[in-house]
Amino acid sequence: MLKKNHDYRIRIAKRIAKELTAGMVVNLGVGIPTLIPDFLDPNQGVFLQSENGILGMGPTPADEEIDMDCISASKHPVTLDLGASIFSSSDSFAMIRGGHIDVAVLGALQVSEKGEIANWAVPGKDILGVGGAMDLVPGAKKIIIAITHLTKDHSPKLVKELTYPSSGIRSAEMIVTEKAVFSIKDGVMVLEEIAEDTSLEEIMATTEARFQIAENLKYMHV
Repeated sequence: MLKKNHDYRIRIAKRIAKELTAGMVVNLGVGIPTLIPDFLDPNQGVFLQSENGILGMGPTPADEEIDMDCISASKHPVTLDLGASIFSSSDSFAMIRGGHIDVAVLGALQVSEKGEIANWAVPGKDILGVGGAMDLVPGAKKIIIAITHLTKDHSPKLVKELTYPSSGIRSAEMIVTEKAVFSIKDGVMVLEEIAEDTSLEEIMATTEARFQIAENLKYMHV
C-alpha cells in the first residue's frame, strides 16, 4: 500500500491527465486537480482554464520563478503556456456558463452512486463560499471527480446518497480515486479500473455506493 497521502494524490492526478486530449478546454478545481498540470505532456495540446481569468495555464513554476501575481483560482502559483490569455473573471464565468468548458476536474467531499456531487459545505462547519463549482457542475460538458477513496477518519466518500449539501443535480461522468476508476452510466456506477496494490474485496469494503463491475475490468496504470 502507498504510505503517504501525497502519493495517493499524485496517482490520481496522473491518471486523470491521461483522460485529457488535444484541443480540450479544461477547468481544474482546488485540491488534487491542481496537481494535474505537472503531469501533462507539453505537446498534449490541452488548454487549462482558471475561473480567475486564465486560459493556458502551464505547470508549477520553479521556486525561484514564482510570481504571486500569476496564480490559479486556488491561489497556487502557475506558469503560462505560449499563447496564454489573461482576462476578467466575468469573462471566465461567461465561458463556463456558456458551455465552453469541455472538462471540469473537481474535488469532492462525497459522490453518490448516481454521480451527484457534494463539494462545498460540511454540515455544522463554517462555509467559506460556494466557489465556481455551482457554475462548473451545470456548465461543463464532462465532469471528472478527483478524490481519495476515504476520508481522514476512514469513512467512504462514495456513498449511496449524499449527506452533505449537493452541488447540483448534474452528475459526474467519471470518478478517480487512488484505488479505482469508476464511470457513471445512466445513473449507474461502474467499476472500470482497479489499482494494482488493492483488491476487489477491499474496494467493496470501502465503498458504500453500490456499483457494477465492468466486464473488461482493467488495472489502473499511471
